[in-house]
Amino acid sequence: MNTVRLTTAQALVRFLANQYSERDGQEQRLIPGVWGIFGHGNVAGIGQALLQAATTGEADLPYYLARNEQGMVHASVAYAKMRDRLATFACTASTGPGSTNMITGAALATTNRLPVLLLPSDMFATRAADPVLQQLEDTRGGDVTVNDTFRAVSKYFDRISRPEQLIPAALAAMRVLTDPVETGAVTLAMPQDVQAEAYDWPVSFFRRRVWHVGRPVPEPAAVERAAALIRNAKKPLIVAGGGTVYSGAETVLRAFTEGTGIPVADTHAGKGAVPWDHPYAVGGIGSTGSYAANELAREADVVLGIGTRYSDFTTASHTVFANPDVTFVNLNVARLDAVKHSAEPLVADARLGIQALAAALKDWEVAPEYRRHTRELIARTREIEEACFSVGHGPLPAQTEILGALNDVLDDRAVVINAAGSMPGDLQQLWRARDPKAYHVEYAYSCMGYEVAAGVGAKMADPTRQVVVLVGDGSYLMMAQEIVTMVSEGLKVIIVLIQNHGFASIGALSESLGSQRFGTKYRYRNDDSGQLDGDVLPVDLAANASSLGADVLHATSVDEFRTAMEKAKAATHTTVVHVETDLYGPNPPGHGWWDVPVSEVSALDTTRSAYDTYAAHKQTQRHYL
Repeated sequence: MNTVRLTTAQALVRFLANQYSERDGQEQRLIPGVWGIFGHGNVAGIGQALLQAATTGEADLPYYLARNEQGMVHASVAYAKMRDRLATFACTASTGPGSTNMITGAALATTNRLPVLLLPSDMFATRAADPVLQQLEDTRGGDVTVNDTFRAVSKYFDRISRPEQLIPAALAAMRVLTDPVETGAVTLAMPQDVQAEAYDWPVSFFRRRVWHVGRPVPEPAAVERAAALIRNAKKPLIVAGGGTVYSGAETVLRAFTEGTGIPVADTHAGKGAVPWDHPYAVGGIGSTGSYAANELAREADVVLGIGTRYSDFTTASHTVFANPDVTFVNLNVARLDAVKHSAEPLVADARLGIQALAAALKDWEVAPEYRRHTRELIARTREIEEACFSVGHGPLPAQTEILGALNDVLDDRAVVINAAGSMPGDLQQLWRARDPKAYHVEYAYSCMGYEVAAGVGAKMADPTRQVVVLVGDGSYLMMAQEIVTMVSEGLKVIIVLIQNHGFASIGALSESLGSQRFGTKYRYRNDDSGQLDGDVLPVDLAANASSLGADVLHATSVDEFRTAMEKAKAATHTTVVHVETDLYGPNPPGHGWWDVPVSEVSALDTTRSAYDTYAAHKQTQRHYL
């Protein structure tokens, strides 16, 4: 057997550089590069290996420097989302806090079913210098380290305590990364001494490997069962989720809805699968869903879920599908999701499953009255949207007006990124996506701080698209430092920084739950009340963005915002458009509910009143059995 002597880290770098994914005959690099921040745990291991690869040309695996370990995971996940889960990055961090900083990113990746390879450095496998700097000493056992916290948020976890363990572990890692059912965060914990330890590796370990991502074919009997339920429906509704987009099923879905007349609602991950102005596109569904989508959901007798995991926001906490006889048909590549809500499961690739259903229903369509009813609901929804865009709020504009202007100035291929706060709810109702990659809202983990880092990954994944990061001051203050990465890598990203001096979403939620917006505003502590309800803090986020290397434009009105956006689009450098909005500005009207428990007993009148409302909503909640 031919062998080559390399360190474990050098072997890993050489292995990763030769991994490819393939679907529908299209091959691409599975791991096109490595994000990292070096410390004593990885600088002489993976750091040296990446330097050697770049210097000698023995492996093509570029290194990218992040400014926060969580941020580099977010960037990798955003890249994977843009690439339909067929490519992602590896992320290396030093021992202790460097590695545990990646845990939130790992949870986000796994929750969203998006691949990322994490390489946290670990303590000495030999324990020669035990305990070392940043080591957790656990009385339960000497083999416990802080990296064990990755187990709960990873789809695959392994600790490489001997060099030769890398061979099966690396192959298993690639298997999970390329499995659309099992994918998520994959973690290989790398003890720092093992990274630098040499071994005679089989040369065949480094051969070019292509991981074929298949399209599971639907079982004919399952297609017939699903088609039979749809054929008997009077008011069917499609819920398109992220699996629709990752499968590339947009074209067949449009043809299917046109042929059958079944309206299509979407989740955050599925928005854009059918263009917003398609005759049967009814918009977002659920807690922050549109009028048309939620009205149709309440009446639906059969719900065809395609590539959705049915989060509580999608179901409005099990209240939006109100028909007592509603039946679910779930087309999903994962059986876990296909059987939810006691559904008739159709386990298959979304594209192939839709094609099979279309063939089985080729002579069937909804009644003309239902098509007309759908169009009427859409027309009413458009009126609601336009009212939100032109509310004329002052002196500061409403957030919905800014989103309306942004809708107008961006082209169909522009990518809008968001994750948390009040904007996801506004966007789900108001954003008009015509392209399946144009709407990039992370709402499985809804992680504050995702947005700016995700802008890096999205732009790297497709440099031909305009990438626009929508971020509120709350998320910006949590993680904005990857602006420096944008600048250093020469990535032109537009960041729309909306400042309202508080947590608009949680503030409004707090008020509706009787908690009086407590702790949700950025204010000085008031000496009289002892609470954080004094004057507004003098925080200059625009100056902060400028200090990180971005160009900054200011807007104080909707018209000024439009002008600033045109300048930002023409710029060649990362540009921040800073605009203040009213923290109490009007949001889109609510058409759904979200189950957030209210204190059952309280000394506060506001809380007692909110509990009465909560108890009434609970009466409409149900299991789908």
